[in-house]
Amino acid sequence: MARPSEAERDRALGLLRENLGSGRLSQDTFIGRMELVLTARSRAELDAALFDLPADQRVSRLVLRTVGRLSAFTARLRNTWHTEQLPGLILPATGMRPIRIGRIQGCDLRLGDSSVSRTHAELRYDTDGWTLHDLGSTNGTHVNGQRVIGAVRVHPGDQVAFGILNFRLAAG
Repeated sequence: MARPSEAERDRALGLLRENLGSGRLSQDTFIGRMELVLTARSRAELDAALFDLPADQRVSRLVLRTVGRLSAFTARLRNTWHTEQLPGLILPATGMRPIRIGRIQGCDLRLGDSSVSRTHAELRYDTDGWTLHDLGSTNGTHVNGQRVIGAVRVHPGDQVAFGILNFRLAAG
């Protein structure tokens, strides 16, 4: 009987680790089988420690990775299409007084949706460009899907949301 090589033991331990990570093996079972692999005197004993485990998970990992990448591409494509369909919010080319965004009269951009706070956000211009400030809104201000806490620099092409209303910033 041929003793298992170190490479065969390493492959067996790798297979045990994969199955532990995927939930097929409990911690106790993993430790017990690991001892069997490390003390195996023959390839038959090594095979007996792995008898009920799939021999190679590379194909399933490849399929999962491929499906994940395809799904991510589809999501990016959908987001790109959705962003292009949004109504534009034009940023003036030069600085001016801050643009107040909200639901109440007196705001520079009045949005008549109940998800928008009375004074929701403000666009301010400085020498570096435009900055969007959330003014403590209830339902949040978002830029490119990320909630604004305080202020964030914005550029033409960015997607902004005030409550549930979405816009794409455009250059003026």
